[in-house]
Amino acid sequence: MIFYKTIFLVLLTAVVCFVIRWLLFKTGLIYATKKLQRKLQDCFHVYQYLKVPEFNENMQRNELYRKVSLYLHSLPSLEDSDFTNLITGHNQNDIVLSIDSNQLIEDRFLGATLFWSNKKTEPDRTGAFVLKIRKTDKRRILRSYLRHIHDVSDEITNRGERDLQLFVNVTGSDGGGGRRTRWKSVAFTHPATFETMAMETDLKNKIKSDLESFLKAKQYYRRIGRAWKRSFLLYGESGTGKSSFVAAMANFLSYDVYDVDLSKVRGDSDLKFLLLETTAKSIVVVEDLDRFLTEESDSAAVTASGIQNFMDGILSSCCGEERVMVFTMNSKEFIDPNFLRPGRVDVHIHFPVCDFSSFKTLANSYLGVKEHKLFPQVEEIFRHGASLSPAEIGELMIANRNSPSRAIKSVIGALQTDGDGRGYGDMIVRQIEDGDVDEVQNGVLCGVDGFSTVKDIRKLYGLFRLRNVKRNRSSNLLVNVGG
Repeated sequence: MIFYKTIFLVLLTAVVCFVIRWLLFKTGLIYATKKLQRKLQDCFHVYQYLKVPEFNENMQRNELYRKVSLYLHSLPSLEDSDFTNLITGHNQNDIVLSIDSNQLIEDRFLGATLFWSNKKTEPDRTGAFVLKIRKTDKRRILRSYLRHIHDVSDEITNRGERDLQLFVNVTGSDGGGGRRTRWKSVAFTHPATFETMAMETDLKNKIKSDLESFLKAKQYYRRIGRAWKRSFLLYGESGTGKSSFVAAMANFLSYDVYDVDLSKVRGDSDLKFLLLETTAKSIVVVEDLDRFLTEESDSAAVTASGIQNFMDGILSSCCGEERVMVFTMNSKEFIDPNFLRPGRVDVHIHFPVCDFSSFKTLANSYLGVKEHKLFPQVEEIFRHGASLSPAEIGELMIANRNSPSRAIKSVIGALQTDGDGRGYGDMIVRQIEDGDVDEVQNGVLCGVDGFSTVKDIRKLYGLFRLRNVKRNRSSNLLVNVGG
C-alpha cells in the first residue's frame, strides 16, 4: 500500500511541475522567473568581472578578443538570450545571429555557470567582452575555461566555418588625443576561386600545391629556424587578375586579408604598428608597391628602409605565424633587386595579358561556353600577337552576356587592331551614326545587348583608345627563389 502511495505522489508531483512550467511558458513568466533567479543568486554569491578588450593599451588588436567572439557565436545559448541581432553571413542567403551590446550570454563549464556581455567603449566605440564569474569558480576553472575557448575557436577556424574579414588601414584617435593608423574590418565576400581564374592549369596546380605544402610546414619552419610565412610577388599590367588572385588565395586558405594602403600610413612606426596588429592565418597585401619605390618615393611618408623591414625585418618574423605576404607591381624592371631577393620574396608570379587559353577560361566562366565556332578565329588573332587584359575581355563578355556569339565577336573586333580597340570602337560608333543597329530612341541603344546608351558605347570606346601601346605576349611564370 505504501508503495502505491509513493508512486502516486511521484506522478502527482511530475504532473504539477509540468502544469506549472506550461503555465509559466504560456504566460511569458518563465523569462521573468529566470531573471529573478539570477538576482537571487547575485545576493548569495560574490562575482568577479573580467574584461577582454578589442585593443590593448597600445591600440594593438587583442587576439583573445577574436577567439572569444568566435566561441560565443558558437554557443547554443546565443539563441535564448535577451537581445540578438540578425545579420547576413558570408553567404548572402544565410541569416546568422550576432551578439548585441545589451546581450547577456550564459555558458556552463565544469559545473559552473558563467555570463558574458558585449560592451562598447566611448569615444571610438571599440568593443570589449566582459566575463562574470563567481570568485569560487574562478580559482577552480578559469585556466581550463580559457584553454577551452582557445581550442573551440581554433577548431572553428580550421573547419573554415567563420566568416572571412577584409581589413583596411584608416587613421583615427590613439586614445590620448593623437592620431594613428589602425585596422577597420568588413566582411570579405569576394567570390574568386582558383577555378575561375584565367590562368594556365599547370600553374594553378603548382600554386595550390605550394600553398598546401606551406599549411603543413609548421614543424619544418621551426626546425630550420625560419618564421612560418610565405611571400609572393605578383607583377603584370593592370587588369591582368592580380587582385582576383589574392581573393582566390584567401578563399582557398580561409585566411583573412589585411590590405595595406601605404598612402594612408603616416610613417615607418605606423607601418610597424599595423604589422603588429595583424593575426595569424592571414594574408597581408601591399598593392602597387612599385609606385612607392620609384616615382612616389620622395612624397611617401613611409621610407624604403621601412618597407624593407616590413617585408622581412625582425618584427615581420616575430609578430605572428602562418602568414602569407603578397606584394603587387605593374613591373619589376626598375625595382632595386634588394627588395626582391630570396627571403623577402619567395615566389614570383607574372600576370601577362590574355592569351587564347585564358580567353577560353573566361568564355566558360562569363558566358558558359566551352566551345564555339568562332574560337578558331580568336585563336588565330591571338597567334598573330593581338592582346587584351583579362579584365577588358571580361567586361566585353559581361556587356554582351545575353548573346555569346555577339560577345565573342566583340572580343574579335577589339583584338583585330592589335588589342588597342581603336578599330572596334570606331566600328560601333559608325554603326550608331549610320543607323546599322536596330533602333536608337532618346539615347537608348536597342540593337546591342548589354549597352543602354550611346554614352555607354562612347565611354567603352574611350577605354580602348587608352590602350594604344603594344604589349608583349608572355606566359605565366612561377619562380621559386626562396626555399
